[in-house]
Amino acid sequence: MIKIAILGLGTVGTGVVKVVEANAAPIRHRLGEPLCVKTALVRTMRSGPYHHLMTENFREIETDSEIRVVVETIGGVGAAYEYTRRCLMAGKHVVTANKQLVAEHGCELLELARKNHVNYLFEASVGGGIPILHPLTQCMAANRVDEIYGILNGTTNFILTKMVKEGASFAEVLKLAQQKGYAEADPTADVQGIDAGRKICILADLAFGHQVNPNRVPMEGITKLDLKDVEIAGRHGYRIKLLGRCLRLEGDRRTAYVAPHLIPMDNPISDVNDVFNAVVVRGNATGEVMFYGKGAGELPTASAVVADVMECILEDRPRPEIGWSADEGGFVSPLELKGRWYFRIDAPAEQVRPLFEKARILEEGRDTVLITEPITGTEAEALAKKLPVLTCLRVLD
Repeated sequence: MIKIAILGLGTVGTGVVKVVEANAAPIRHRLGEPLCVKTALVRTMRSGPYHHLMTENFREIETDSEIRVVVETIGGVGAAYEYTRRCLMAGKHVVTANKQLVAEHGCELLELARKNHVNYLFEASVGGGIPILHPLTQCMAANRVDEIYGILNGTTNFILTKMVKEGASFAEVLKLAQQKGYAEADPTADVQGIDAGRKICILADLAFGHQVNPNRVPMEGITKLDLKDVEIAGRHGYRIKLLGRCLRLEGDRRTAYVAPHLIPMDNPISDVNDVFNAVVVRGNATGEVMFYGKGAGELPTASAVVADVMECILEDRPRPEIGWSADEGGFVSPLELKGRWYFRIDAPAEQVRPLFEKARILEEGRDTVLITEPITGTEAEALAKKLPVLTCLRVLD
């Protein structure tokens, strides 16, 4: 009998228990012996179907020699960080879905795991139930990864889908998302792009081999999006999606950011709707490869967590390909990137054209709507200061 522990028995932690119980037979077949959850750390004891697993004492888990793998589903970087460190130092593998902890302290925790000859795995931290980190570090290991972009947050994608299909406002759809349980009571991390930002940092860390500090990554959400721009984009063959994006640049430089983009409808990612996520990885040998599925939820996320648990048990050795340097050098602002930009300007076309001679005018009238030739973000910002710009968005080419 292989015994594991869970830190935190919320949505994902409970999902892990359910997956272990529901899929006991195939898990046993793969591992050669049964897997069970022995202990679950909770803040306060409570009644329920898993009361028999609960403890309020972390030391019970830390000192239990029977527990080989610990699943951290507490979230945040307070107790989760301290307990993760202590479990690794106690010689236990740790598996997590905690994107904030991995983005901010992953490099340190991976090094601590190596020193103690255990694994720190976090497949569920980026794509929930979508396998992306394992393919990135193993299946695409023969590639130089030049770019990763994707829809990394199901809540914002649900909101944008409803705005497109039903013509509803951001505020109306956010309320619906909260009613359905897709958005938290405080949806800041989702709608401001913070959640997607943490995920793109982890992907950039692994793809480029250097630490990407989340504090240096611009994260723009969807709170300022106007339904009018959603409708205009649709009339001209585009959809608006919130993308996390990281790129390898010349001279061993790299960048990352989160922002809404106009995406051509012939790009498959433009048709990823509702709470589904998609990640596109561009390798120099494979070209673009897309990973698609439900990026969140109790059971999809728990599935990825349990898969990592099984890998720790089967391999029982550190995975050397998972990790990156603490060196942050070479990171540059995404304003240096060249690309096309969408502008909606509160001015007639004759006033606008002198500043946008090579732009493609989409619509004229009270507002002028256009898409520029490729320019840097710095140039786009400078142009936006010269005219009454209502909206300025990147275009994904």
